[in-house]
Amino acid sequence: MKYSLIDIKSTHYDDKTAGGLSFFEGERDVPFKIRRIYWIYEAEKGTHRGFHAHTLNWQLLFCPYGSIDIILDDGHEREKVTLDSPSKGLVLSPGLWREMIWNKTGSVLCVAASEYYDPDEYIRDYDKFIEYVKNKESEQ
Repeated sequence: MKYSLIDIKSTHYDDKTAGGLSFFEGERDVPFKIRRIYWIYEAEKGTHRGFHAHTLNWQLLFCPYGSIDIILDDGHEREKVTLDSPSKGLVLSPGLWREMIWNKTGSVLCVAASEYYDPDEYIRDYDKFIEYVKNKESEQ
């Protein structure tokens, strides 16, 4: 499956009340130039979102607060990755179906994307996604 978990650079101060700082840099820490950043917030526990794949878009998903399960599907198998730390990032290549499930009310999902928003590069129907996977495999 074409994804990778990365450690997002994080530092904590000696004074624990000062908190921590996490950061990443496009084309250094993630394998793409960042063209768009967005975040999903104020979702309740149990919320399901996503239900799509991208044909061009690389993404880095991270959860700076809370816990969110990311269900990934490459057309052959499904895997679950839990984002539950600001120092954990999930890099997704194009061609992966994703679903997101909020494990905690108020969790925040942030996404850094390689492409500007283009509704035409989304696959929002699972059957069309499976067809896309089969076509890609036959081209190789």
